[in-house]
This record gives sequence, structure tokens and C-alpha cells, in this order.
Amino acid sequence: MNKWTRAAFGALLCSMLASPALAAEASKIDSGNTTWLLLSAALVMLMTPGLAFFYGGMVHRKNVVSTLLQNYVALAIVGIAWVVIGYSLVFTEAGPFLGGSGAAMLKGLDTTLYGETGIPTLAFVAFQMMFAIITPALITGAFAERVNFKAWLIIMLLWSLLVYVPVAHWVWGPDGWIFKKGGLDFAGGLVVHITAGFSALACGFLFGRRTATLRQPRTMCPW
Repeated sequence: MNKWTRAAFGALLCSMLASPALAAEASKIDSGNTTWLLLSAALVMLMTPGLAFFYGGMVHRKNVVSTLLQNYVALAIVGIAWVVIGYSLVFTEAGPFLGGSGAAMLKGLDTTLYGETGIPTLAFVAFQMMFAIITPALITGAFAERVNFKAWLIIMLLWSLLVYVPVAHWVWGPDGWIFKKGGLDFAGGLVVHITAGFSALACGFLFGRRTATLRQPRTMCPW
């Protein structure tokens, strides 16, 4: 860490401590819960590039880069969408099927704690954002090499807002209809894997079977 990085970090820390609201809330923060949540968020984030390399290893050489980018770009596109409106539509109370826009752009969340967990709400936002990011990335394996990259950017954004967000509100939202019926989804089996899995199945039906054959690997022996 060079001197400029230390200076920037120090200035940021001082500005945070100078905020009366944040200083008052800091005494209520559970350091253990917060540390564990941020560590978990970092691990989930690493799953996205891991998934990119996993899918990239199963395609033709000429399509490796595009397959990697189809996954990596979710960090940017879905991350921005989550901050702008996604989190608000999932975790605010507005109805059993979809949340409201009260927390759009993370309005009013900078100095609050999430429930009685002692975790800053922004840390919880980051944790949930990682799941929102990796979910559409899971689908890319179903149409690897067969979807235009620019088209995928649009599809990914629309899918996240029209499929992932409503289902996440049903299960994790404070007034979601599945949540109110006692449904529990600790690891994202319903919100993440079922939505991505059925969407991948729909892609399989849409594109059909592959007709191209893989190139035979080269061998050292001419016979």
C-alpha cells in the first residue's frame, strides 16, 4: 500500500467517522456478523469468474474470450441494475409479488442497520448483489457460442429485472408470498438455481441440439 493509497483510505475513514449518524450507528454494529457477511460476499463474487473459466474450458478456442466476457459483464450490468432499482424491488414492502421503489439508488440506506443483525444495510446490499450477479451468468452455459454478445447484454438486464427480482421478492422479501407462507431458502436453491435452471432449459428448447462437431485433438503420432 503506497502513501497515496494510505492517504485516500485515511481520508475516507475520517469522513465516515465524522458523520454523526454513522458514528452513532457504529456502536451498534456487530463486527462478527458483518465480517462473516462481507467474507461470504467476497467468496460468492469469486464464483462468477470461476464460472466464466469453467464454461470457457468447454467451448471452441475461438469462443473462449466471448464466453468469459458473457460472465464477467454480469458484474457490471447486473451490479448497476441492483443498486439502481433491483434491491429496492426485492427488499422493500409493497406487495406479495414485487417490492417498491422506496430504496431506489439505495436511498436512505447509508447509515442504517439491517434488522436486528447488527449488519450495515449496505453490506447486506453487497451480499445480495453477488447472488443477483451470478444467477444470469449460470444461464450462459446453455447457449455458449450461440448468442450475440450485444444481445446478451440486453437479455441479461431484462431477465434480471423481470425474472430474478420478482422471484427473489417472493422468497426473501419482507412481504413476499412465499416468505409469508414460511418458505425458507438459505442457499438460493429456489431464487438462484431454479430460475437459472429453467431459463437454461428454455434456451435448450429454443436453440435445439447442436449440429457442429468438435474438432478432433491433435496427436503426436502421425498414424
